[in-house]
Amino acid sequence: MLRYKRYMISFFLLLLLSMSHSAFAQPDARSIIQSSIDYYRDKSSYSVAEMVIHRPDWERTMKMKVWTQGVDKSLVRIIAPKKDIGNGTLVLGDDMWSYTPKINRVIKLPSSMSHQGWMGSDFSNNDVAKADDLVDKFTHTLVDTQKHEGMDLYIIESVPHEDAPVVWGKEIIKVREDLLMIEQEFYDQDNQLVKKLTSSDIKLMSGKLTVSTQRMQKADKPKEWTEFRLFEAEYAVTVPKNMFTLSNLRNPRR
Repeated sequence: MLRYKRYMISFFLLLLLSMSHSAFAQPDARSIIQSSIDYYRDKSSYSVAEMVIHRPDWERTMKMKVWTQGVDKSLVRIIAPKKDIGNGTLVLGDDMWSYTPKINRVIKLPSSMSHQGWMGSDFSNNDVAKADDLVDKFTHTLVDTQKHEGMDLYIIESVPHEDAPVVWGKEIIKVREDLLMIEQEFYDQDNQLVKKLTSSDIKLMSGKLTVSTQRMQKADKPKEWTEFRLFEAEYAVTVPKNMFTLSNLRNPRR
């Protein structure tokens, strides 16, 4: 009898330990989002990509170079086609500037324009800049875990703080356990889907897995979309001190 009691005590202790481990092992939604953004941007990066804007009766392609450093510095420069060469966007923290060679002017974009389409695409200025407002201005909740190509896929609902200067009512984000963001849905204040960003074509670039294709699709215009296609990417690169400056935006040295 004593031996049986000891067995039962050991059994319940193991059960409690197992339950406790499961609770502590539950991933934190905010940490997942933060880690995914950190993984995407790295300490710094350089990439070459093209953006294809598709409409039912026309299609436009632009090739670009992109530099980033940390979460608050980005420079995007168009290198093709010929008529768009030199157009650029510079982001420093919450400030954003654009440069157009045709008028030889650097224009500071007000925050109200951060959600307008960049270069006429379905990506907003904020999307191109890859600003990380998502981390601090939203409350994140893990609502489900699914599978994607044999890996855990975390489904996270992100709701903006009441005083957050964002246009979305909520976002639904899907992040794999390897930190790749697979999908991002944007909902309005009435909980209606506005647009969806879908990632695909996962490749090894500069020694790490990278999403090479992202498509932004508006919910009410299924025949209109914009794709961002990554051809080359390098991470943890050395970035010149003058890279993220208004002078370099206007007169590129690289």
